[in-house]
Amino acid sequence: MKNEEHKHEFLFEKINYTILLIGIGVIALGFILMSGGGSDDPNVFNDSVFDFRRIRLAPTTVLIGFGITIYAILKNTKKQ
Repeated sequence: MKNEEHKHEFLFEKINYTILLIGIGVIALGFILMSGGGSDDPNVFNDSVFDFRRIRLAPTTVLIGFGITIYAILKNTKKQ
């Protein structure tokens, strides 16, 4: 058996993983923005479920996060 060095090569470069982690953080922020707005009493309706943060801002933030993660996956940094 030959004594060969096995180099573990990652699928992406460091910049790809950094961008990917940023995208995951943005997605998590979007889901945090979506949370809350409920009422403690089930007989009382709370209108804060329909405010700007939960209807427009949070879903847009999640979609931007998905776009960032897709960019991180598709970004080709290896020179051929």
